[in-house]
Amino acid sequence: MSIWSYANPRKFLDTTEPWVPRLMWLSAAVLAVGLVWGFFFTPEAERFGSSVKIIYLHVPSALMAINAWLMMLVASLIWLVRRHHVSALAARAAAPIGMVMTLIALVTGAIWGQPMWGTWWAWDPRLTSFLILFLFYLGYIALWAAIPDPDSAADLTSVLCLVGSVFAILSRYAVNFWNQGLHQGASLSLDAQENVADVFWLPLLVCMAGFVLLFVALVLLRTGTEIRARRITALRARARRAEPVRA
Repeated sequence: MSIWSYANPRKFLDTTEPWVPRLMWLSAAVLAVGLVWGFFFTPEAERFGSSVKIIYLHVPSALMAINAWLMMLVASLIWLVRRHHVSALAARAAAPIGMVMTLIALVTGAIWGQPMWGTWWAWDPRLTSFLILFLFYLGYIALWAAIPDPDSAADLTSVLCLVGSVFAILSRYAVNFWNQGLHQGASLSLDAQENVADVFWLPLLVCMAGFVLLFVALVLLRTGTEIRARRITALRARARRAEPVRA
């Protein structure tokens, strides 16, 4: 079966609806295990004390903030090339989730930064690129809301998504692009010497898995909601056209 068959809204709903509650429960269970493990059963770090435990919220939310935008980019490209409405609606559905993830990452980063750096915020290149990504999320959501025609809105937001992807990539690879600044290096790396210690690394992986599952569940749920909302709008417009003109 071709993956493009899921561009049919009915088939998409029939396939994904049974999985949403399962993914919700699974993500809740995985997150509970990861957060309890990380916050209550890991030691304090030698350099950072108990504040290191903020990574169990900060790192997964930052990861999903970036990857949510990249998912929106793929969905937007599919819309521009193949004009599949489900892909455009999936991108729209992911935007508020990615914005919240970005906000969580910014807030937890500030909570980490105040005791570590002595300031809640610094115009570090890595932090600034993440703030700009948050503003792109806001602009993307606002643009969808501002344009009444859904196809025109999908076109313009897809272009905005292409532009914003530059900052998503900068946010993802800023640790490699800039060696200067307050922000520390990557918590996870292919280089084992750059990873956090295993006692922190293993629960962090569990938390990241929980955030991924939660993101997928929320995107599927919100995409289904967007499909139904668009269908209701189309039915109302059809009903208005069918109304007899009164003398």
